[in-house]
Amino acid sequence: MIVAETSIGRASGKSPVGAFRAFSDTRLMQAGGWLNAVISILIVPYYSVIGGWVLRYLFAFAHTDMNLIAQESFFTSFLAEGWTGEFWFLVFSAATLAVIILGVKNGIEKVSGIMMPMLVVMAVIICVYTVTRPGAIEGVKYFLIPDFSRFSWMTVVSAMGQMFYSLSISMGILITFGSYMKKEVSIDDSTQQVEIFDTGIAVLAGLMIIPAVFAFSGADAANDLNAGPSLMFITMPRIFASLPMGRVIAVVFFLMIFFAALTSSIALCECAVSTFSDEFGWSRRKGTAVMAGIIVVLGTLSCLGYGPLSSFRVIGMQFLDFFDFLTNSLMMPVSALAICVLVVKYMTVEKVEEEVTALGGPFRRREVFRFMISHVCPVFAVIILLSSLASAFGIVSF
Repeated sequence: MIVAETSIGRASGKSPVGAFRAFSDTRLMQAGGWLNAVISILIVPYYSVIGGWVLRYLFAFAHTDMNLIAQESFFTSFLAEGWTGEFWFLVFSAATLAVIILGVKNGIEKVSGIMMPMLVVMAVIICVYTVTRPGAIEGVKYFLIPDFSRFSWMTVVSAMGQMFYSLSISMGILITFGSYMKKEVSIDDSTQQVEIFDTGIAVLAGLMIIPAVFAFSGADAANDLNAGPSLMFITMPRIFASLPMGRVIAVVFFLMIFFAALTSSIALCECAVSTFSDEFGWSRRKGTAVMAGIIVVLGTLSCLGYGPLSSFRVIGMQFLDFFDFLTNSLMMPVSALAICVLVVKYMTVEKVEEEVTALGGPFRRREVFRFMISHVCPVFAVIILLSSLASAFGIVSF
């Protein structure tokens, strides 16, 4: 999927809508391009709300009593109050939009070039610290040694769904950045770098959090790891409050999470602004301004949905949960299926191969790509869609 989307972007030189139009004049396929673009537009607002929560904790750990932050009421109170979360959501959004307005070279490339190495360094530091805590080795075992009694088909489906977010698949991001990629840059090598670094950071994240939870929670660690959002915003603050140098570790941890969230938010927002520019001829400044309005409106709904707007529900879900369900469970699998159809039926696999091997670039997994994009990826996109719907409506459980 990474190879396919990047190739679509570079071959067309367009953002998702224009890229789909470049290879197919059917309305259905062009709707697939809009679907890719709209996913990013819908994700950025609620993603920025969570980014605001991270900023709130980063600021709090810099100066507030850690025992106060470690209380569950610290998290639930500012969610219920709403307006504190709204302030930090707007700060995070402003940081994203400031980078976008500077453009790809002066904004996105420079910020990513600074933040990503810092993120890796901070992750390694926290990993070394947490795995050396008393009792943490049990967490390392829990993380790295398979327990096949817990394994199920739904585990695989859940992991595949997570890959959409982790690898930015079917959000229009890869198509957009592919359109910026020069011909002399190897798509094959770039894809392998994404695979290696994404997996490496995921392992570091596991070694940061799981051993720390085991060191702090002991026998209750497995339950704490299933806590969802409260793992980061309730359990981890409790752990930091109990550790020597806990304040320093907490600040570094949430600063790292902020960097990771900001770079992802920038990528999503760039996809939307690029689409506005390609489709409507808007300047970067105008596209960014329109995106700012969308972020404020939809993000405010997600932010206040836990407080002043908590009585409002969409198909029984709070606004943030609804937007997440809409994009992750419905739109992204359909978008992935549309990309597979575009490549196989309209653009053709041969055209993708031609793009990957431009200027003599390698394509080491050519046969694997042919088989996967034609037979495996479409099937799994449908499986993810159906299983996500079944899980959302309580038919099956992950």
